[in-house]
Amino acid sequence: MELPALKSERIYHQIFNVIGQYIVDGHYPVGGYLPAERELSQQLGVSRSSVREALVALEIVGIVEIQRGKGVCILRAPQQWPFSFDAPSVSDGSVEDLLEARYVLEGELAALAAARASEAQMAEMERLIQAMAAQKEENAASQAHDRQFHMLIAEMTGNDVLRDKAGTLWNQRYAPLFQQLESHYGKSDWDSVVGEHRAVAAAIRARDAQAAREAMHAHLQSVSAKLLRDDPSAPN
Repeated sequence: MELPALKSERIYHQIFNVIGQYIVDGHYPVGGYLPAERELSQQLGVSRSSVREALVALEIVGIVEIQRGKGVCILRAPQQWPFSFDAPSVSDGSVEDLLEARYVLEGELAALAAARASEAQMAEMERLIQAMAAQKEENAASQAHDRQFHMLIAEMTGNDVLRDKAGTLWNQRYAPLFQQLESHYGKSDWDSVVGEHRAVAAAIRARDAQAAREAMHAHLQSVSAKLLRDDPSAPN
């Protein structure tokens, strides 16, 4: 007799299914609101960021609606549970894991770029920063320049494998889970974002690998804080 294959399930998937089961069982009635993020994290013994990802996934499949400053409203009770994570919309990797991977990789890319970037690449880097600054706010054009800036740094390393890995990680930003999370919690002061990029560029121009690594880490920590850390205006 063959034993069934076991799955290593992502933590936010587990939270998603626990909350969904409570909705199905009527513990959280349709039309009401879920407990606060902080309360859910304490009861489940998990991080608040994992709870937030699970709530965003529940919103993607239409079970809840996140209402900033008000709470997470329960829209419907699913007919079948547990949910199958074969659906691409909520089978993405954890946003927290993605940001950690970017932190590790892009810090080293910036350090290598400081040692290897050509003058032409540095000129292009400055052009991209000016283009970002000219947008005055975060929009489709400024996000495109943002991506070009990060990919240019990867190209500066001269390592095709590292460049491809950076592109793969960046493209995961367009996954539904990340996009939905960013739509609720991703707004930030664009001038600050441009300033963070300027700090990275200045360190690369100075050929200071450690400063470039630290500036990139500071930038990505800011992104992580914006999306996943406690936010007074977050629901609940």
